[in-house]
Amino acid sequence: MELRDKKIIVTGGAGFIGSNLVETLCTNNEICVIDNLHTGSKHNLSFAMKSGKVKFYETNSGNISKIRFDADIVYHLGMYSASPMYRKNPNLLGNVTSEMIKVLEYIKDRNIPLVFASTSSIYNGIKPPHREDARYNVSDFYTEGRIFAERMSELYNKLYECDIAAMRFFSVYGWHEEAKGNYANLVSQFLWNMQKNKRPIIYGDGTQKRDFIFVEDVVTALIKASKIYGFNVFNVGYGKSFTLNGLVDILNDELDKSIKPKYIPMPVSNYVKETLADPKKSERLLKFKAKTSIYNGIHKILNR
Repeated sequence: MELRDKKIIVTGGAGFIGSNLVETLCTNNEICVIDNLHTGSKHNLSFAMKSGKVKFYETNSGNISKIRFDADIVYHLGMYSASPMYRKNPNLLGNVTSEMIKVLEYIKDRNIPLVFASTSSIYNGIKPPHREDARYNVSDFYTEGRIFAERMSELYNKLYECDIAAMRFFSVYGWHEEAKGNYANLVSQFLWNMQKNKRPIIYGDGTQKRDFIFVEDVVTALIKASKIYGFNVFNVGYGKSFTLNGLVDILNDELDKSIKPKYIPMPVSNYVKETLADPKKSERLLKFKAKTSIYNGIHKILNR
């Protein structure tokens, strides 16, 4: 599925996932990127800007209604996206909730669909595989912000019949993560260290598991979700988990190295032991199934 001849707003469009989405969409659509560059970079848009179909605004997503751009679709990816950010500054939760309401008001007033970034962190403390109908528990400020976004979206659907898709991202990795620095996915952080012959740091014993999904597959899911009506929540994962020790082994194979990880004590009490998406709902309603294995994804990163 592709989008064509649409006017699309992407908040967080200079960030990791957002810039990959913009690169895919800019060939056949007019794109407005809104990004405050907190963990994004204009460099991520260098390819997309060559299309002549991308406008960039360095501002917060809460200013969406102030930008003169009559959108057909909004992708709201411009939310602070790592739990440690919120532990350092809980006030970020206020920013996320306020900006989410402004985005919802924008799409309500124009009767256009919204697709936004939720998180698999909502499943913290829940036994995998993780299904969208699981009863969740609030575990941190970051998760609370996404739960709020989902609940408000469901309310806007009930009150105003807005079409909204909440995308619960699992462990997304791929191109354009450099600007995220220490907040980047573990695949990227381990890879960057091992390319420099540095030992990757693992908290705990490395037996914790993650469902890693390549950013190209995430972009496909986002595009498909723009065609879904009503309010829906979708898992965006590969549907298979790997231990962090196993991830190091895969990277060693790809890099032809034999670097051992450095293990340090776990610094947080609510660390997630395993994430694993149940992909059935996404397969049924979105017709989406991730195609890129962790092996092929790492190979693509190294050979781009």
